[in-house]
Amino acid sequence: MVMNSASNTIAPAPSPAAPGPVLGVPPAEPAAAAAYFRASLVFHADVSDVAAALAAGGDPGFVVVDSRSGPAWDQGHVPGAIHLPNALIPEQAERLLDPAVPVVTYCWGPGCNGATRAALALAERGYRVKEMLGGFEYWAREGFAYETWEGGARRDPDPLTAPADGDCGC
Repeated sequence: MVMNSASNTIAPAPSPAAPGPVLGVPPAEPAAAAAYFRASLVFHADVSDVAAALAAGGDPGFVVVDSRSGPAWDQGHVPGAIHLPNALIPEQAERLLDPAVPVVTYCWGPGCNGATRAALALAERGYRVKEMLGGFEYWAREGFAYETWEGGARRDPDPLTAPADGDCGC
């Protein structure tokens, strides 16, 4: 049976179709799915949630680390982020980061695993860490303010990544 939300009635479940690429491997049982998705949230934060926490004022309870090169940092970075390129983590993390404060890493965007490498390097050094999904690309595409070597900047939100009214409801 399937609940029809439009009329609040229960309809018969659709007849099973031949398994295709989506259901050829069936979905996990609900408990296993809940454990997986909870674990995902342990390791990841999204751009909008990071931006909201930083914009709320006061101490967000974490520090943001940009793991990109100097020229990439100069091109644009999250306001208040600490610049700690991956190659410098072994020698500078202890000087720049408090091990008691969780870290949120980011790199260019979803096509780059630099934030993942930074998160791994920091975790191996005893830091609690999350990776910011979407990286700097989605920070800028969602219309959040950023800093460049020339000063502050902001783009109009990309309607494919951020709703026009600013609230995706998720």
